[in-house]
Amino acid sequence: MSRSSPGVGRVVSILNFISDHPGQSFTLTDIVRALRLSRATCHALLGGLVEAGYLFRASDKSYVLGPALIAMGEVAKDSFSPTRVAQPEMRALADKYDAICALCTLEDGDAVILDRAAALSNVGHSTVRGAHLPLLAQYAGVFFVWASTAEVNDWLDTLDPKPRVDQRERMLQSIDFIRSHGFGASQRTAHTPNIVSALDRQASWEMLDQTMEPLLAIDSDGRYWPGYIQAPIYDARRRVAFVIALSGFKGQLTGDEIIALGAEVRETCERLSSFISRVPPATL
Repeated sequence: MSRSSPGVGRVVSILNFISDHPGQSFTLTDIVRALRLSRATCHALLGGLVEAGYLFRASDKSYVLGPALIAMGEVAKDSFSPTRVAQPEMRALADKYDAICALCTLEDGDAVILDRAAALSNVGHSTVRGAHLPLLAQYAGVFFVWASTAEVNDWLDTLDPKPRVDQRERMLQSIDFIRSHGFGASQRTAHTPNIVSALDRQASWEMLDQTMEPLLAIDSDGRYWPGYIQAPIYDARRRVAFVIALSGFKGQLTGDEIIALGAEVRETCERLSSFISRVPPATL
């Protein structure tokens, strides 16, 4: 990974420091002490930022965010779109694995498709953007991977019909699996029909109770027909904001292949989490 220059890092630290304290202004001495910069270096950087309009130097010689930076922030705010950033990542996954990649969120008891990318062989089978898919409890664990037990139970109690005991148990087991591996997965059973086509016809996900099951353990040498492989995208509070799900697989995969593919989906979601939360992936 390439490393930024020390000068860039110092400029970023100054801008981050001031933006982290809205409504406050800081003198040169304040910034030198807080960031442990040399006075000469800090003075030169502040002068350059003021000249560019990124900071404003008040009459009392204190500094606040400048008009150029504020205007830039407004543009960034208006342009902020997780789906726009996710789209090229989703396209890469879909094309690499000849599959369908969907960006989903949770609304009440439905998984909502916000965006999707499909490889050419799957274009006719993909669910449409905006589709609401009834979500069975055993497949919802990825949305609650760091939620409390109380939050999970509260959500389960809102579902109609109420989940069976075994569905609740599989949801909790799937959460443990995702916490351990960083991704979730399901496998089709031997008598599974074309699930992707069925979902495209907006059929209820109740059919999946008989045709698919969450993957709760992986044998590296085993063979599986995956239904989906998915991972969460977190916000700054480590709440699940979105989920990326890869589906439409046309053949069996070994356990090792699923683990490797799951790791790639997880890494994609870590990059997107960093964008959404503004927190480096290593600290999420």
